[in-house]
Amino acid sequence: MLDAFITGLILVFQWPAIGFLLLGILIGIWLGAVPGLGGVIGLVILLPFTFGMETVSAFALLLGMYAVTTTSDTIASVMLGIPGTAASQATILDGYPLAQKGEAQRAFGAAFTVSAFGGVFGALVLAASLPLVLPIILAFGNPEVFALGILGLSMVGSLSGNSISKGLIVALAGLLLSSVGYAEAESVPRYFFGEDYLLDGLPIIPIVLGLFALPEVMELAIKDTSISSVTREQAKDVTIMTGVRDACTHWWLALRCAALGTYVGMLPGLGGAIVDWLAYGYAVQSAKDKSMFGRGDIRGVIAPEAANNAVKGGALIPTVAFGVPGNLGTAILLGALLIQGLKPGPEMLTTQLHITFSMVWTIVVANIIAAGLLMIWSNQLAKVAFIRGHLIVPGVILFVFMGAWLGQASIGDWIVCLIAGVFGVVMKRGGWPRPPLVLALILGNILENSLYISTMANEEPLAWLTRPIVLIIFALTAITLAFSVRGMVRTKRSGDQPKTGEGREENFFLSLPLSLVLFIAFSFAAIEATKWELPVGQFPLFISLPGIAFCLYVLIGDVRGVVRVSRAEDGFGGALSKAATRAMLGDASQFLGYLLAMLLLTFIIGQIAALCLFVALYLWRWGGYGARVSLGYAFVGWVFLFGFYDRVMNVLWFDSTLSGFYGTVMETIGL
Repeated sequence: MLDAFITGLILVFQWPAIGFLLLGILIGIWLGAVPGLGGVIGLVILLPFTFGMETVSAFALLLGMYAVTTTSDTIASVMLGIPGTAASQATILDGYPLAQKGEAQRAFGAAFTVSAFGGVFGALVLAASLPLVLPIILAFGNPEVFALGILGLSMVGSLSGNSISKGLIVALAGLLLSSVGYAEAESVPRYFFGEDYLLDGLPIIPIVLGLFALPEVMELAIKDTSISSVTREQAKDVTIMTGVRDACTHWWLALRCAALGTYVGMLPGLGGAIVDWLAYGYAVQSAKDKSMFGRGDIRGVIAPEAANNAVKGGALIPTVAFGVPGNLGTAILLGALLIQGLKPGPEMLTTQLHITFSMVWTIVVANIIAAGLLMIWSNQLAKVAFIRGHLIVPGVILFVFMGAWLGQASIGDWIVCLIAGVFGVVMKRGGWPRPPLVLALILGNILENSLYISTMANEEPLAWLTRPIVLIIFALTAITLAFSVRGMVRTKRSGDQPKTGEGREENFFLSLPLSLVLFIAFSFAAIEATKWELPVGQFPLFISLPGIAFCLYVLIGDVRGVVRVSRAEDGFGGALSKAATRAMLGDASQFLGYLLAMLLLTFIIGQIAALCLFVALYLWRWGGYGARVSLGYAFVGWVFLFGFYDRVMNVLWFDSTLSGFYGTVMETIGL
């Protein structure tokens, strides 16, 4: 084994493998940093180029790119409050508040350090665990996967905001949204309202971008401020080395979260979706002082970043050893193995062990190089936090809507993104946490499938509830909720409840309509679920009934809150007006109106023209810039849209009224 270990290292550093590795790292940094792209899209793009390549070079390119996307996705999470990929959702809770305090470099320093550590740790554990992991993987069947998913959702729901009930409602709402479209058990469509677009389910990326990106970008536009609330001079003492020292100080937390990420990553189909939340929840629960979490606690960056990079090594274990993909990315890598004529299984652990170890070393080297490059560039990246917001907004909107488009190339994706943005604004201003909805949407199909198989695979439908690992995980879920409730009660009694952070705002006039809408949605879903056969209706019914109960509880609290605030403000009308002003609803409606106009214009002039027109008009009318800046920015946007998305990615654009005219013009000028 030692010979294979050394041979694998030598193979990685031979030419041309090392060249392809460096190319893959650069591509991965770019794909991870741009919201909506990520490692899976990169694998899809690069896979055809590996046909005919030598095996080590092919995997140096693919794994070099794939391994580093969960390092560079920190950029969007910290700078914009947008998850660069699904693996960086938890990072935004403390990373973005750090950027708002002018400490983006500190967040980058800590994140890139522990990302490199997590990636190396996961790869080395992969090397050490290959002969030992079979019992671990076989111990987790569908019942255990379902229980672990519930633990992840409970942890996120209980750690987001001032109200555990709201967090759990949002998680249940996400699960309900995941049931839109064909059922997992039978080909019966649910909750699609006659729209063919919804038959395949709601797209995740447009919802994530709408929920997180649009509210943050809207605030930058309305307040006309930079991301940072302090000047560059005030933040000059906070450097990249401050974050590196933080990572060294909290090395024990980073080690534990990396181990958690590695072993959860081994679980097929589940690890990458929840591991950052499990790590974040563990960091909160194990901390003596929890007061700064959600407001810029560096531990809230270290924990998820160490875990999500370690997942890559863990997820590769079942893929290489047993041919069972750990997630969508490793499913594509499994295809690459077969293309190269390699068979997952005993062969990869015996005669082809040197190839397996070359993959291990590829992940190690890629994480170290990517972290080093990003450390060097972090000073320039952090300067974005001090740029005037009006110059950031158009570029982010361009990336957000193009990121939403890449999934299904349907105009419905833009509509969903805009609707999710409206809900994101209401949720943020109304004190409803957003992360549980996204995690639930990701886990929904996995949980439904696991629940169906668990109940139908045995003569006794509930026998799986007595399995030892299931009982342990459910016990951990109960302990998590109990500790969260106790901590929240203590915080309220002490009067030291934080006013900022995800789900922390208090606005009963916004919260009440949303809780009412959710109550109606859960009630409708429950009624519809009773009309279907058990395999189709059991999961929506399992979600809706507790959703109704929690919504009633929150509704009562919101009604009391509205009455209390109205009395304090000498009338309902005055209180409503102040609540609307505090939530910036007037300016928010105007900004969302710009986006709606862009969407409507897309039907006539097409996406590229509509996006560029939005950029120019926004800078001119809202930002107050002159024609030179507005048109110049729009032109740069057009060059990027046409050069990258059209020519490099060959995006299939929406067939607008003027599409035929554009095609004729492009042919005429030779493009």
